[in-house]
Amino acid sequence: MNETKISKQSIVNEVLERVAVLTPDEIAAKQKAVESNFLTFANFLEADLVLLYLPRSSELPTETIIKTSLEVKKGIVLPAYSESRHSITLLRINNYDSDIIKTESDILEPNPNTCKKIPLDMIDVALIPGLAFDEKGGRVGFGDGFYNRLISKLPETTRKLAIAFEEQLVDHIQMESRKYNLDIIITDKRTIFKI
Repeated sequence: MNETKISKQSIVNEVLERVAVLTPDEIAAKQKAVESNFLTFANFLEADLVLLYLPRSSELPTETIIKTSLEVKKGIVLPAYSESRHSITLLRINNYDSDIIKTESDILEPNPNTCKKIPLDMIDVALIPGLAFDEKGGRVGFGDGFYNRLISKLPETTRKLAIAFEEQLVDHIQMESRKYNLDIIITDKRTIFKI
């Protein structure tokens, strides 16, 4: 387990180094391509209810994806984190500006007072954040386990996707269980279906 943790940290360091050498113009072009590829992806277009995320630290920005999805009347759900229970509550938003607040931990989340709680089994597509990915659906997140628990509880019918720059892909990520793997990774250059 400790060896896996060290391996994952070295993968994250490698990916962060690759992304760090990109110019602001390259990052902007890659971000635009990722957003376009995600927003035109068939599973997303056909979905009624989509779980997205508000990025933390090195995760790819999602504000454009969220706002565009709301404009086309897509049902959008965002996570609210409970550090004490180490769990995620899924809340549906209707308006980006009024339904998202900054928490005491200084992170953006949907407002639990104005947003409706949504059960896991209603999610058609779940966009899962991460720092590094492999072509078999493996991912490295921040290590807090929120999304591993969420992935394992999502129904088989829910498409589990990630967005990433090509620079975030690595040859292999040692996963503790296949139940944490993603189905599809959408990059700035291609769409990868788990092999």
